Order: sequence, then C-alpha cells, then structure tokens
Amino acid sequence: MNKITKMLMAAIVSIAFVTPAVADYTFVVPQKPGSGTSVWTAIVAGELEKHLGEKIKIINIPGANDIPGFNKFHNELQQDDKVVMVSHGGNGVSYLVDDVDYDYYQYDPIGMMNLTIINGHQKDFDPYTGEILFSAGSGMNPDMMAHILLKGGPGLTMEKGKEIFESQYRYIKGMSGGERRLSYQRGELNVTRESTAAYNKYYTDKPYSIVWFSQGVFNLETGEIDADPNWPGLSIHEVFEAKWGEAPSGEFWNAFELVRNFRDVMQKALWTKKDNPNTPALVAAFKAMAADPESMAKIYVKTGKYDWIIGDDMKGALDILRNQIERETYADLVDFLQFTGKPAIFKESVIPGGKTTAVAEEKSVTSSAWSWILNIFK
Repeated sequence: MNKITKMLMAAIVSIAFVTPAVADYTFVVPQKPGSGTSVWTAIVAGELEKHLGEKIKIINIPGANDIPGFNKFHNELQQDDKVVMVSHGGNGVSYLVDDVDYDYYQYDPIGMMNLTIINGHQKDFDPYTGEILFSAGSGMNPDMMAHILLKGGPGLTMEKGKEIFESQYRYIKGMSGGERRLSYQRGELNVTRESTAAYNKYYTDKPYSIVWFSQGVFNLETGEIDADPNWPGLSIHEVFEAKWGEAPSGEFWNAFELVRNFRDVMQKALWTKKDNPNTPALVAAFKAMAADPESMAKIYVKTGKYDWIIGDDMKGALDILRNQIERETYADLVDFLQFTGKPAIFKESVIPGGKTTAVAEEKSVTSSAWSWILNIFK
C-alpha cells in the first residue's frame, strides 16, 4: 500500500469519527409507554415520518407530574438538533402553577393539536349524587374541577367547591396510568378521564363505561370553549346546561376555565431548540402531513378530528392563554389546588406584564450560555 493511499484512508477514518452519521429524530415523551401522550405520539409520528423522510424514535422519560422529562429536554437534550419535545396538558398546568425549568417561549414551535379530554363514568354510577372516586395525577386537576363544577351547579363559589371536594370527592393519589385503567375496569374507580386517542383505545364500546362529557374545544378567535363536534351535545358547558338549565358562570367556573385552557390547548405540542436548523424541515413536514387527506384520515380515526396549530401560530395560541390570566382568578385557582393537596404556586412571571422572577431570568441566562458554549465546539 503506497503512502498516498495510506494517507487517504487515514483521512477517511478521521472524518468518520468527527462527522456524525445521519441520525433518526428522537421524540421525547414525558410519560410512561401506554400513556395518552405516548399513544398520540405514536399515531402522529407514524404519519409524520412519511413527510419528513426520516425515521422517528420515541423515548419515554416519566417522573413526578411529568415534569422531569420536559426539564431534561430544557437543560440537556435540546442541544441535539434531532431531538423534539412532545409536551402535553399536564406540562401546561405545571407551567402555570409549578416550579419548572422549561419555558415554551425559549423553543422553536413545530406543531400541536388543539385537543380535549374525555371524561367517563361507570354505567351504574350517578356522578351528580354519589361520592366520586377519581385518580389524581398529572393533568387531572381540570377534570377534578369539572366534576365539582357539575355537582355544584350555577354560581358555584370557591368555598362551596371546597366543601364538595371535602365531602363528596375522593382524589386518590399514587396510581400509574395502567393502575388507573385497571381500577376503573374493576369498578374501584367510578370516574375516569383520557385523551381522545386513549379513550377510543381503552373504553369506546366497553359496556361498563359511558361518556360523561368532553372538555370542549378552545376557540382561538373568541377565547371561549366551543362544542366538541366529535362528541355532539357532550361538551362540558352543554352537559352543565342540560343538567342545571343555565350556562356555567361564577368564580369557580372562571378558575376551572383558566386551568382547563392551559391544559387542553397545550395538550399535545412539539418543540425543538431555539434556532434549530432542522426547524423549517420539521414545520414543512407537519404542514404537509396536515394537508394530506390519507394521513389525516389515519390520524383522525384514532384521535377524532381536531384542528392543527403549526409553527409560530403556537406562540400566538400561548399568548392568547396568557392574556386571559386575571390575577384574582389565578389566585383563586392556586388557593383551591393547594386545598386539594397540590403544592401549587402563584407565579408572577406568567401574568401578562408581570415581572419575571430572578430565578427565571437566571435559568434563561444559564441556558443561553450553555447553548453558546456547545455551539463553539460543533
């Protein structure tokens, strides 16, 4: 082997070590396999691959209130251009009332589905008169509040809501998604909730369960909750009015609506790092998927037909949610959640015009500095 050939081979080997192979995309789900978000992600990823032209692998990083997975993306995983975060409604609630590292405004938005949550109850149980047995968990608080709202009727106050929670409600902590489903199947829980895809997968046509209500669909133009066309006559406000003869209103409804909107509008959303060079390709693939009748048919048969919000429109949706925050309603929500046992906090930084806390500023600066250092060595 001559000297030139040896040099060329050495150069090829060196390039192989410093130039990474084309990698699959990794979608990070902050829940266990089999969860509602995992089910939805698998459905969407299967169709998105066709338009992206690359494979997608899904990894699950579960943890308390589904916060650790999103925090890990924020603090570490987002530095990889091929990593996409799949956030869900529980992350939206935690953004509102928990101490978290992540911040939607610090990422590139890819696409999201303006979804809802379906609540069901045992066929032989009357949720208006009986004691509700319901599993607590990430993203469950809007459903728990909806149950109390429907039991309490028109003009429900925060104090009366607390009384109902204390005397007619058992909010059972510590169950995994699998345990919750098994307990509901056995009749040990009498009320449950799921994402649309998960409800269709686990409970549609099951003789022991009937749909109580859909949480409705948030209208980005009016800022109100519209009827869910996939579940006619069963949206939360429709069920309330059918039961009580008037539309829901009052301070408890306002607090419920705030947390419900943050949970459901932000329920299934894809994010990647700020200024990711792959962002245009991801957004373009999402738009192509949403415009493909074949892909949409395959997705909608499992999830129901809900609107897509793609690219920068996601930040617009988040702006709408934040602009709906009123200080008194937000304080009522935090106080009620604390009463139910959740360590909720009032975050000045999420209120429009509110002062960002020093901690949040420090996190933002640290994240930016870390990203800058890593980019030097790329």
